[in-house]
Amino acid sequence: MAGSELEYYIFNNSYRQVAASGCNSLEAAGWYLEDYHILQGTREETLNGAVRRHLSQSGIPVECSKGEWGKGQHELNVRYAGALTMADRHVIFKQCFKEVADRLGMSVTFMAKYEGSQAGSSCHVHFSLWRDGESAMPGENQLGPVRCSDTFRWFLGGWIEHAPEFMVFYAPNVNSYKRYRSGSWAPTRLAWSYDNRTASFRVVGHGPSLRIECRIPGSDCNPYLCFAAALASGLDGIERKTEPPPIFEGDVYAARSLPPVPSGLSQATELFESSAFVRKALGDGVAEHYAHYFHVEQEGFDAAVTDWERKRYFEQI
Repeated sequence: MAGSELEYYIFNNSYRQVAASGCNSLEAAGWYLEDYHILQGTREETLNGAVRRHLSQSGIPVECSKGEWGKGQHELNVRYAGALTMADRHVIFKQCFKEVADRLGMSVTFMAKYEGSQAGSSCHVHFSLWRDGESAMPGENQLGPVRCSDTFRWFLGGWIEHAPEFMVFYAPNVNSYKRYRSGSWAPTRLAWSYDNRTASFRVVGHGPSLRIECRIPGSDCNPYLCFAAALASGLDGIERKTEPPPIFEGDVYAARSLPPVPSGLSQATELFESSAFVRKALGDGVAEHYAHYFHVEQEGFDAAVTDWERKRYFEQI
């Protein structure tokens, strides 16, 4: 079973206006930090409420929506489901938001980091394994404060171990890596904790609700590739009985001894391309196809001249 929690930013500009301005002069729908801000959330109900109704009428059960940390940033959650069904819901969710926003003369973005001073937009992914209608995650083993099964322990171990090799499926473009900053709610180091939002892998729940939340993916991820990476990694962990590292307690951002997440698309692509495990999991043809895609993405960015460069160098250099 899988669940993906998508965050996004809402703007009062239409997509046509955004394109005409060169993606400049954006007017965020909110002017407060919106986390649990009831009044600001009400102001954005024109879009969020319409999307909730459209999704529900499309057979996608909506659980809630709420303001997030950034100005104009929100999160809307749909109910978890089997991994493939959840990936379908994820894609329909994004298409629905864009279509409804477009009709209302508004816009939304699912960029991982649309603006340097604002919070990034994540896609926290929850996973649990089930057999014959029952969760295979709880058990009698003690792992830190968690009572879990060997299945849970080894799945967690494999997922963490292979995260660097599959980073491109969690963070698929050059902008994705701007999100990973200390104190930003996005993880910077590979570790697991229980209900600790500074960790890249956050274990939550207990008993039948016990599950693993991976906080690495951004809202720009492809859910089919993201879920495939998670499953391949975790199932390999079960097959090889991979032990997870010891639980980390405290501020992961401050733990310099922990391994960092890859720092950019170029590094992540190299790890993906050189991984024998990736080739085994995906097949040579698929692995080569995506490695080529990520190289092309990086080369396109490297050749581009950005607004930052013009502002910094146009007069002063």
